[in-house]
This record gives sequence, C-alpha cells and structure tokens, in this order.
Amino acid sequence: MKLKFQTGCPSGSEPAQYIASPTGHNRPEGNSMAYPAVREIQVKSVIAKTDIPVCDYAVNPYVGCTHGCQYCYASFMKRFTHHPEPWGAFLDVKYWPAIKRPERYAGKELFFGTVTDPYNPQEERYRRTRSLLEQLLGSGVKITIQTKSDLVLRDIDLLHAFPGLRVGFSINTLDESFRADMDHAVSIQRRLSAMEALHDAGVRTTCFISPIFPGLTDVPAIIDRVKNQCQLVWLENLNLRGSYKAVIFSYIRERRPELAGLYEEIYSRGSHLYWESLDQRLRVYAANSGLDYVINNDRVQRPFDAPPVIVNYFYHEQIKKSACKRPRNCQLPHFHV
Repeated sequence: MKLKFQTGCPSGSEPAQYIASPTGHNRPEGNSMAYPAVREIQVKSVIAKTDIPVCDYAVNPYVGCTHGCQYCYASFMKRFTHHPEPWGAFLDVKYWPAIKRPERYAGKELFFGTVTDPYNPQEERYRRTRSLLEQLLGSGVKITIQTKSDLVLRDIDLLHAFPGLRVGFSINTLDESFRADMDHAVSIQRRLSAMEALHDAGVRTTCFISPIFPGLTDVPAIIDRVKNQCQLVWLENLNLRGSYKAVIFSYIRERRPELAGLYEEIYSRGSHLYWESLDQRLRVYAANSGLDYVINNDRVQRPFDAPPVIVNYFYHEQIKKSACKRPRNCQLPHFHV
C-alpha cells in the first residue's frame, strides 16, 4: 500500500514516496532500538552529487541508522522523514530504478555512508548495499565504504571486483563499556576482526578514529592496535552542536565529572588548546613509530603492505571548499559514522 505524501528533503536529495513495510510498524512493543520502525521507500536515485571534498557522489542506501550513536551528526536528517520515532529507532529502506549506463561514473569517487551506515543490521535482510555494488560492477567507479559493522565481510566477493576500493571502520575507543554507552553497533573487537580479515584478503582498509572524545579516546593505543591491518588512519575530533550536544554534556557530567571542565572549555568557550596539544603529541608519536603524519590529505599513495598514513582532520571545518582544488588541501566530510 503506497502512502501519498512526499517528504521534505535536504538540498541535493530527492523526494521519496513511501510504501508501508510488512516488517515495520507491527513490531513488538518494547525497546525501540531492538525493534526499529522500518519502511520501504521509492527514490529516484541512490547516488547523489555532493560538495563533500573527498568524493564526487554520496551514496546512502538507507535513511536513518539503527546504530543510534549518541553523537551522530546525521541525526539532523530526522526532520525530513516524518518519523515520530527518535533518531536510531527507525530506518527507511531505499529502492531505486535500475542504474542506466553505470559506466558514466567511471573514475568518480563514490562514498558509501555519509549519513547512514550502509551495513546496518537491516542490510542483512534488505541487501540494498549489495544490490548497488552489483549494479556498479565493471563501471570503473572508485568506492569508499564507511561502516561500524562486520556484515561488510558478506560482500567480500564484490569488494574485490572494484580496484582500489577501501573500507573504513569507525573505532574511537578500545573500551567496550564506553562503546556500548555511545552506540548499538557491533563490538569494537568485531570491527577490528573484520578489518583484519579484509586486510588479509587484500582489501584496503581505513581506521577512522572518530569522534575523538577529549580525555577518553586513546588515539595512540588504537593506532598501535590497527597499524598492521590498515593503510590509512583518519583522525577527527568530536564536534558538538544541535540536540546531541546536551546529550554528551549530560553523559560527561554524570559518568566522567572530572572531564566536565575540559568539555566546557572546548565546547562552550571555543578553546582549541586541547586539539593543538593532541596534534603535537601525535606528531611525536608518529615520528617515534615510523609513521607518516599529514594534515587533511588522504591521497598519499603507499604500497599495500606499507605502514599506514595518519591523516589529521581536526581543523577540517575551517577549510574552504575552494581550497580543495589541490588534493593536499582536501578534507573529510563532517560526520561521525
């Protein structure tokens, strides 16, 4: 049964026509995170032109994300969905027409997962990410996938078919208790194991240490853990704005009150001293570890088995789009996947 209303949508996105899903709103009562509301929607295209400097097109096979990360930048998307459920408790599954002439994207950079996780748990059933990869076979596109899930291992046969494809795993802690407080994705250990499995299979991987929580994220410890199973390490600082700023402040005051003053200094008074100090410490760490350390540039090419390059994106929000005509100035999009 098709619903007749259209959604509002952000600039560059397409209106969506909604279809009632037999698995959606008839879920059992209880934890909305355990039983998210799922709807199936028809969209004109799943590949959207974007201003994000590190890619040409954004690819999001779903609207929403059931990981329910407390710090999720993409939660702003909720207002375009007509969902009454909170962010993290709903998911819209996209269906799109068959892609005509996928070879027109040859040489273009497609980034899977700018405002969703393309391998959220529902992908196991709906297979929308896999379907898109199948449609793009032989097209010559360049693909980056960003995820918090080991479900990506299911598609390893397809990943091998895209030269240079890379898979990034978001890991901002080695503490499973803190991870569980912040998101409902798979454990850090499962992410690390999936990264290692892909690396061992010859797929390029990235460890995305994001968001870095001041006083909580041990960046050197994470790099030490992953440096033999990835080609890149991305660093992004925690940015707080909108409704989730209050959520994180409340968490810090309740669970880590000794850090409350630091968070006030950074996020209420706008101090950059913490990030400047961390930047200097990481430069020393990288030099001592024999790792390259660069700013806002993930275009550095290294052999597959070379040590990873550490890419610092702490100040990416200050870089203008016009500055990205040269690869060394290009920055990561602001999102915490």
